[in-house]
Amino acid sequence: MIHSSETGQGLLEYGLTLVLVAVAVVAILVLLGPQIGEIFSTITTCVPPTAQCPYYQ
Repeated sequence: MIHSSETGQGLLEYGLTLVLVAVAVVAILVLLGPQIGEIFSTITTCVPPTAQCPYYQ
């Protein structure tokens, strides 16, 4: 039998897990954001291939 003090426990655990995942995603984006932006900038510079592209041959 579930006691009345345990009825919200499952919802609270899901909420805390969701908050933890959201904080982890934000932290990863803050750390890797500039590197990801540089990669996309390089891709847009290289399509179509131009002399500014670092991989231009």
